[in-house]
Amino acid sequence: MTQHLTVVDHPLVQHKLTLLRDKNTSTHDFRRLLREIGWFLGYEALKGLKLEDKAIATPVTEMVGAKLAGKKVTLIPILRAGDGLLAPFLDLLPSARVGQMGIVRDEETLMPSVYFKKYPKDIADRPVVILDPMLATAGSAIEAINEMKRTGATNIIFVCLVAAPEGVANMNKTHPDVPITAAALDEKLNEVGYIVPGLGDAGDRI
Repeated sequence: MTQHLTVVDHPLVQHKLTLLRDKNTSTHDFRRLLREIGWFLGYEALKGLKLEDKAIATPVTEMVGAKLAGKKVTLIPILRAGDGLLAPFLDLLPSARVGQMGIVRDEETLMPSVYFKKYPKDIADRPVVILDPMLATAGSAIEAINEMKRTGATNIIFVCLVAAPEGVANMNKTHPDVPITAAALDEKLNEVGYIVPGLGDAGDRI
């Protein structure tokens, strides 16, 4: 089931993603490529934002244009790898509000839990974009969305670089109302939970 997954298959995204996956790509180039891909992901993920009329005067005439409506978007990177996608989204939305969320997996139960959270008090009234480069089992993503829904947020988007079919299926089952935007849907998870072919540990490579 991938009914709420959008894969950005633009040739430039796929070209840059191949360079990003290469184990020989340097940290500097990895960060640069992540930022460049992030612009395309943001373009796709944010296309549903609402607009309202705005009257302006151009150098030639008066006209009615459009501007973003409602409260500003809140960007929530999941620490630590999610920070790598924050910069390109701020390039696109320089006035966005920024929160942060740290999620850790219990070594015994393997269940994820939120150990740090900071975001606007009125987040329930804002569109929320959760950022994390990898969607593997989706445990962290699901817990992040659970946390956002506990605040009352209803307009939530999840953005990642690469997704595993298992993670997408888990998201579809748990949060079918949350769209996913990714640069690639990969083959599978391996026996230790890494995405194949994937790109390794995004946090380490960033």
